[in-house]
Amino acid sequence: MEKYILIYFAVVSLITVIVTVYDKRAAKKYPQNRIPEKVLFILAFLGGSVAELFTMLKIRHKTKHKSFMIGLPAIIVLQVAVVGFLVYRYMM
Repeated sequence: MEKYILIYFAVVSLITVIVTVYDKRAAKKYPQNRIPEKVLFILAFLGGSVAELFTMLKIRHKTKHKSFMIGLPAIIVLQVAVVGFLVYRYMM
């Protein structure tokens, strides 16, 4: 079971990185083909929050948007709390 969970997070993280890098490139060359911010947040909620935050910091994309620089760490904290609760509840 743990193997499938890790595969899920790896796939979601990879997709998140690809979409974020694409949006950065589209912002420069193809502004009409941008990824909506809502999609980036959905990917973060689905498990790509850490990958998205690190990618955004690395490529300097949306780092001036408070919604991302506050929202992504908040999502990460929420996800860690949920995982911690689940591990405590079902593994102890």
